[in-house]
Amino acid sequence: MVTCSTYGRRHHFCGAARLQVLNRGLLAMASDFGWNLEAWAVFSNHYHWVGHSPHGEAGAESLREMLGLLHEKTAKWINRLDRTPGRSVWHNYWETLLTYEGAYRARLNYVHQNAVKHGLVTVANQYPWCSASWFERTATAAQVKTIYGFKTDRLRVVDFEDVAAEW
Repeated sequence: MVTCSTYGRRHHFCGAARLQVLNRGLLAMASDFGWNLEAWAVFSNHYHWVGHSPHGEAGAESLREMLGLLHEKTAKWINRLDRTPGRSVWHNYWETLLTYEGAYRARLNYVHQNAVKHGLVTVANQYPWCSASWFERTATAAQVKTIYGFKTDRLRVVDFEDVAAEW
């Protein structure tokens, strides 16, 4: 699982067009590097995702390069848009290796439901920049019920309460 925040938790990606670019960039970069994302949620000042590293890659060595390229491209784009060249956009990322099935499934649920947690929507599949609607369309009803049944209230996940309501 990966969580990343913007520098100073600033809302650089506030608004539908900016969220769309970040969401599309995350999915494209993951695909380019061979990562298989199973859950993702993109917000104005942070994002989360759960995924599997590329086959044959012990320890997920490409993670740093992939995120570095994503952050470089999106920072340059947002700074060009805002006419603020050289501004720091991204702060840091935190990754967690998920080794227990229950922890993995709980984090899948956490990421799918994160827009609800932040009060942006009442039902996760209504938020366009997360994986909930994709998951509900592609998984079996039993898989959806199982994942959505995992408790998330006791998870220790880096998260940010101050997301922008505008999307």
